[in-house]
Amino acid sequence: MIDTTKFIGGNTERVLAFGAHPDDLDFGAAGTIAAFTAAGVEVQYCIMTDGDAGGFDDRDPAETAALRHQEQKQAASKVGVQTVHFLGERDGFLEVNQEVLRKVVRLIRQVKPTIVMAMHPERSWDRIQRSHPDHLACGEAVTRAIYPAVENPFAYPELLRDEGLDAYKVPWLWLYGAPKERENGFVDITDFFDQKMDALRSHFTQHPDVEAMERFVVQQCTANAQRADFADEKLAEAFHLVAVNADDTIAGF
Repeated sequence: MIDTTKFIGGNTERVLAFGAHPDDLDFGAAGTIAAFTAAGVEVQYCIMTDGDAGGFDDRDPAETAALRHQEQKQAASKVGVQTVHFLGERDGFLEVNQEVLRKVVRLIRQVKPTIVMAMHPERSWDRIQRSHPDHLACGEAVTRAIYPAVENPFAYPELLRDEGLDAYKVPWLWLYGAPKERENGFVDITDFFDQKMDALRSHFTQHPDVEAMERFVVQQCTANAQRADFADEKLAEAFHLVAVNADDTIAGF
């Protein structure tokens, strides 16, 4: 198990967090993100699809997308995130193709994060709903971008030639929504759980039964804390932490 406390308030300068849809990050990582921002770490979001196929009302997809952009910006602000990027892919159609990879590589080179967060690219057979195809594509695209493209100056050379975006080595990849056997890092979010819930409530188009959603999130975070052997009544988020180039950039990690 990796000690996550050394990342929060330690040498982490920036975090770039990817989600497939608006609200994915809030379910999977918003408590951890609130802990980072409270410690003075800059966090930026990237939402890969517009969420235009989500919701329970009979709205035009373009209107749904606009509403979900607003919801995500509001949710981000609840956990101290001011910058939200939208890649604009169609909900339900996210693919790991060269166009998407180029967009991801561009953004990572622009932000130069210490930690990149993304959804896990492996399917979970325990609860298949966690493995929406867009979720898997988000994780696979970000993972492929990190190695080798982001750190290879010959990958997408136009990014260097036309935009001055040098190759960059990402130190850490944190994947959320991982199969339980992959989890190797847990973050105690007890002090930040209220912010996480406030962020989730911002997605008003997605929750016809807010109380049921809240019970589900409490159950999940309680179970995470139990798997981490945290003290009773603690709440946690779970990750699969991957050291990509950690030894090159973060002494002591």
